[in-house]
Amino acid sequence: MKDLITKEHVFKHSIDKIWNAISKAEEISTWFIPADFKAEVGYKYTFNSPDTENCSKITGIVKQANPYTLIYTWMIADTNVETTVTWKLEKIEGGTKLYLEHSGISNYSGDTAVTMFNSFDGGWDNCITELAGYLTQEIHAG
Repeated sequence: MKDLITKEHVFKHSIDKIWNAISKAEEISTWFIPADFKAEVGYKYTFNSPDTENCSKITGIVKQANPYTLIYTWMIADTNVETTVTWKLEKIEGGTKLYLEHSGISNYSGDTAVTMFNSFDGGWDNCITELAGYLTQEIHAG
């Protein structure tokens, strides 16, 4: 079973703009789901999806938060299974390259691991699409 999801995306936005979008609670809450989040090592965060969303409460601990690398654990409510999410940003000519990695999915047992892998894989695609839309709106707003 695959244990690692990787996503790459190039944005035409500054590295700082993207860093803020993935590391500040008020921005995460706009394009992802409501978040109590701080990009500080040791911070215990919570993502609370609205009841209308098809997503559960997510909690974890920030493991690394230095310029342009953010790593945190990821635990979906009622699962007791910890995985790890890593965001890395790289400044490139004309924008920023985002690299996302979600690992540890084989920590789920049996068929649940396959189901979760597929769910996370599609979920991260949607997440990057939402992030891109948010950044575009922010750039063209006011």
